[in-house]
Amino acid sequence: MIIHNAFTLALLTVVTQAAPTLRLGSRELSFDYNNNKVRGVNLGGWFVLEPWITPSIFAEWSSSRTVVDEYTYTQTLGKMEASSRLTNHWNTWITQGDFNQIAAAGLNHVRIPIGYWAIAPLDGEPYVQGQLPILDKAIGWARSAGLKVMIDLHGAPGSQNGFDNSGRYGSINWQQGNTVSQTLNAIRGLAQRYASQTDVVTTIELLNEPFGPSLNLNDIKKFYYDGWGTIRDSNGDTAVTIHDAFQDVVDYWNGFMNVQSGVNHVILDTHQYQIFDQGQVSQSPSQHVSSACAYGANKLSHVDKWTVVGEWTGAQTDCAKWLNGLGKGARYDGTLSGSSYVGSCNGKFTGTVAGLSADDKFNLRHFIEAQLDAYEKRTGWFFWTWKTESAPEWHMKDLLANGLFPQPLTSRQYPNQCGF
Repeated sequence: MIIHNAFTLALLTVVTQAAPTLRLGSRELSFDYNNNKVRGVNLGGWFVLEPWITPSIFAEWSSSRTVVDEYTYTQTLGKMEASSRLTNHWNTWITQGDFNQIAAAGLNHVRIPIGYWAIAPLDGEPYVQGQLPILDKAIGWARSAGLKVMIDLHGAPGSQNGFDNSGRYGSINWQQGNTVSQTLNAIRGLAQRYASQTDVVTTIELLNEPFGPSLNLNDIKKFYYDGWGTIRDSNGDTAVTIHDAFQDVVDYWNGFMNVQSGVNHVILDTHQYQIFDQGQVSQSPSQHVSSACAYGANKLSHVDKWTVVGEWTGAQTDCAKWLNGLGKGARYDGTLSGSSYVGSCNGKFTGTVAGLSADDKFNLRHFIEAQLDAYEKRTGWFFWTWKTESAPEWHMKDLLANGLFPQPLTSRQYPNQCGF
């Protein structure tokens, strides 16, 4: 079995490497994940479309709602027109200037989501290609700006979570048929392509947000070992990032793929949002802060491997247009089916950071600072996301420009919110 081979490779790694390398973990990596904090941002909505990040791309289907994700977008337009539109988007949404601004803000990493279809497309699917040459350019931009890159496989064949950001909204069909081996093919393609660029590409994330509650968790673990082995086939100098599959980072994941288990350079990724159920979105601003602080103290302080909060936001509402899916409303203002009113989405449905109310600005800055303190209890963080067309609570570039994201990153207007 593949998992046996991958684990055997892991054991060989233990035998052949000097003990100090295993203990220090980061000696071979171009970023020291033991002693330096990851301070990063996601480049969302670039190589994997999300309607809420770039609603203009989906505007012509806002009434019919027949196009809700990248799959239906390319299916509806056809390959020629989809390729034309998406190539323009890929070449303009993020540029070298963005990388320079990210570095100037004191950040040291970017997380770049990409779908399997860019690397290992499947026959009969409508997706179009052309992303990789631009990703190659992005690696060069990161190098010139002094940034490290996590490449994140954001979509898997069959969809690992049914979210629109997997490429295909709807049912979860990953782990069916050949979808796992097809996912490993995409991982292999990334690992081989960037094996010589570990000075910049310090880590590859095997899969974004596999929805553990609807999947076989043991098979996810097997996939993680197989993915680790697949990357190690190309090089030993790239960290392998695994997502928590919405399971507890301590209670479920401690003991798995830590150094003692015989593998090296593994990062656990957890995503922290407090807005995607009615209870969370109903919290007061101070309760949001307390929740973030508690996560740092009670969870991140007790993990047994490098752990990053790979996605988080300043948002305390789910108000952003189409955040819950194209044409869908929000829990916060009661416009999403089955939700109940908490407050108004004025200024937060669409708008700019400058246009937010004074209260919203006050609460955003408090919440962002608390999360920065909490998430640096372990390895660090990636904010979601660098830019949006019209979602101010999520738009880091705009938050920075309006003084709601600390500059420098360690400065605090509201120090010691978490008591550590």
